[in-house]
Formats: sequence, structure tokens, C-alpha cells
Amino acid sequence: MSSEGVRSPRRSWVFALLLMVAVSLGGLAWHQGAVGQDSETKISPKATAQAQQLSTAFRKAAQVAMPSVVTVRSKTKAQPARRSTTRRDNPFKGENPFKGTPFEDYFDNGGDGQFNAPSPRREGMGSGVIVDSSGIILTNNHVVQGADEVIVHLPDGREYKAEDVKTDEQTDLAVIRIKGAGELPAAKLGDSDSMEIGDWVIAVGNPFELEQTVSAGIISGKGRELGSIRRAKFLQTDAAINPGNSGGPLVDLNGDVIGINTAIATNNGSFQGIGFAIPSNTVKWVMTQLVKKGSVERAYLGVQIGEVTKELANKFGVKRGEGVLVAEVMPNTPASKAGFKDRDVITRFGDHKVHNPRELQELVERVPLDTKETVEVQRDGKAVPLSVVVKALPKQLAAGSDKPADADDEPAEPAGGFSSDKLGLTVSEVSKDQLETLGFKGHTGVVISKIDPEGLAAEQGLREVMLITKVGKKDVKTTSDFEEAVKHESLKEGVLLQVRTRQGNRFVVIQQS
Repeated sequence: MSSEGVRSPRRSWVFALLLMVAVSLGGLAWHQGAVGQDSETKISPKATAQAQQLSTAFRKAAQVAMPSVVTVRSKTKAQPARRSTTRRDNPFKGENPFKGTPFEDYFDNGGDGQFNAPSPRREGMGSGVIVDSSGIILTNNHVVQGADEVIVHLPDGREYKAEDVKTDEQTDLAVIRIKGAGELPAAKLGDSDSMEIGDWVIAVGNPFELEQTVSAGIISGKGRELGSIRRAKFLQTDAAINPGNSGGPLVDLNGDVIGINTAIATNNGSFQGIGFAIPSNTVKWVMTQLVKKGSVERAYLGVQIGEVTKELANKFGVKRGEGVLVAEVMPNTPASKAGFKDRDVITRFGDHKVHNPRELQELVERVPLDTKETVEVQRDGKAVPLSVVVKALPKQLAAGSDKPADADDEPAEPAGGFSSDKLGLTVSEVSKDQLETLGFKGHTGVVISKIDPEGLAAEQGLREVMLITKVGKKDVKTTSDFEEAVKHESLKEGVLLQVRTRQGNRFVVIQQS
């Protein structure tokens, strides 16, 4: 018998022993791995405590805020069809003053007795927050605007008709008052300036008619501007805000109101991660005036202002983001009496440095009327101090529109004039009467009659029927003036134009990149 086919007992015993050791070591390794894995996935008591503390903070903030949050319902009666009364008179007795010119197609003789369509009965719903136990409630202007009746639904189920409604369209705020409800739980208005990006907030309101809904998020931006609301800078938040939240509070973790929810950025009409709230410090100032005076009284300087862009900063010798450019000084205003000039750059108002138009506007409008303020401007590279006495903003200026004057016009075909290929535009001369009809009464310049859609002027937002009054520092009254002035300007360094629309002056730099 061959010895190769037989394993000795000793070798078999050794093999079995080694196998047992290997299995034991493997089991031990598996056990240690499992123990290690358990220790890694086990929730830390510290982390749990922190999460519970945050949850408790949200719960307490909601408990503080919710009793003061109300539902606001607005009702508007149906209106029958009525004949329009908005006909514009034609001072030219039926004749087109632009006949035979590049602007013939811009003339509009006005309407004549057209009927406005009937409007059906409408109902709307939003939110509000009680800010005084006597029954003073804050909400948005757009929640109650045009309403024939405003009903307030309290959290305890009671309903009251608003006795008084005061609104401020410029900030989209409204103050409504109810009576007979007894002592009501009132929210505290906090300090919105103390909020920083990343701070936790909660929004309370009635989205989609789901009353007393709370959503949480953070402050995701500050100082946001919305074109439709001219006199407020918004807090931006990612706390969910949806239709029905308008007018409700945005509160901090103390339950203090730091904003009034107003708008969302959306492509589909519902929340997509960005909402906006009017800061409580703006709300306090507006609310105080609405309660005491019934309207908001704002101070003004009487200047048209613009942002100092990189290109304009180079032209005016200032740093970008430092100061506000004066595009025009209105006659017989506080600014004209104080000696302001076109092309001044306002760098300081009172004790505050200014960086952008909205910031300057907020500083000016809250100054008590008839008080004197020191203003510093940069003029031709030098700091010039001015002293101005602010006055009340005239109603016609407060209600002004941001809509471009020529937004509904169709471009006309040019006929003559001077064409600048390097700027990408054509300018033409018009008569004094035609300038007046275009809204440029008392001004001189050349009118843009054609824009190259692929040109540099179009890139800077210039359009037909804008009036060019200056090239650089040179006044232009004719196409010859314009042609001569442009010859001496360099696209590399930038061509500075002073342009006028029906809303006023602006400065534009046309530059080759």
C-alpha cells in the first residue's frame, strides 16, 4: 500500500487544530467588526440633545407666534361694463405732428368711448398678524387692495369685519383694525437688522387655506429688491411661503416678528425655495405713520439717482459700490436749492455712507420733514459738502411708474439722421413740439430713431425714442453735434452718454469689451 494515500493521525490532528484556530479568529474578527460598526452608527447623546433643543426652540417660537396670526379675507363686488373715460385729448387737432418723420408711427390720438369689460365678484385670502391687543393687524396691501369688505378670522374661530383699512402701496403693507374682540394676543416686532444670513426663522400663515401652518428655514439673503415694490429691501428666506402666506409673519426663534411675508420667486406660482419678507424695521416705520396719519409721509431730495457701475465708476473717478450717481436734479426741489448738480456722486448722507440708490432712498425718506442734513458729494474728483433741507415727497412723484415710456411702442423706420456703426444706433433731430409730445418738454438733444439689435447700444439697454442730451461732457442739440462729439470718444475707454426717457435722466457707458 502506498503511503501517499494515507494521512497520519498526527497530521490530521494538526490540521484540525489549525482549522479551529482559523474559525475562532475569523469569528473574533467578525465580532470586533460588528462591535466597531455598532459604535460608529450609534447616535451620540450630545447630537440628540442638540437636535431636541432646536426642535424645542421651533416649537416654542411657533407657540408664541401662532395665537396672533389671523386669516384675512377680502371681497370685491362685481362691476358692470362701463364706458371708458380715459380719452387723451389731441392738442394737434387731429393732425399727426410726426407725419413724414422717423416717429410717425409713435403718435397715438387716444381712445374714444371704448367700454371696459365687466369684472366679476372676487374673493381673496391671505394672512395677517395682530400687533396691538386693541385689534390692530398687519398684512400686505395686495391682500386687501380694492376690497369692498375685509373680514378677519381669529384663531379662536371668531370673525370680525375690518372697521378701518390703511395701506401703503410703495411697501405693500396695510394696517387694518377690528373692534369689539376684547384683549387680543399681540406679536412683538423684533429687530430685523440683527438677523444674519443663516439664522433660523419660521413662517406662519394660511397657505392654500390651511390655517395655522408653520414652515421652517433660514435667512438666505438680505437687502433684496423687487421691481414691483419700490420702497422696501427684503429679507430672503427658504422657509416655505405659498399663496395664502402673504401678510403673515416671519419670526425668529424667540417668536418675535422680523418680517412680513410678501412674495416668492417662482416659475409655477408656488414655492420653489425663495421667499421674501418686508423687514420688521421697515414695517415699524410704515405702520406708525399709517396708524397716526393714515398715510406714509416721506421726505425727498429731488434728484434722480442711479447705481455707480464699474464703467461709470471709471468715468467719474470713484470706486464701484461707493456712492450714488445723480443723473438729474429736478427744478425747485430741496436738491436744486442746496446746489446739487448732474454727475455728482453722493457718498455720504448725514452720518451714513451710501453705497446704492435704494440705501440712499431709505435714509432720506425717513428723515423728519424740514430738517437740515449734511451731504457729501464727489464732483470732478473733489469732495464737496452740501447742506439740504428735506421736504415732503409730492404725491405725483410717490405714485410714479417704473414702466419705460416707450415700452408699448413699435419701432419706427428711420428716415435720415446720423448713423454710428461703432455705437450701433441712429439719431435724428425733431422739433420742439415733437419733443414735447414725446415727453421731453424743456429738453434738447437728438432722438434715437433706430437701434442695431446686435450693437453695443442695444447691449446697454438703449432703445428707440430715447433722447441723448450729452456725449461725455458735451451737450448735443443736433445730429452734427452728436457726430462731432462721438469722433473724439474712444470705445476702448468707453463712450459716456447722458440719456433721457420720460422717467428722467440716466448715464450709459458704451464700451468695447
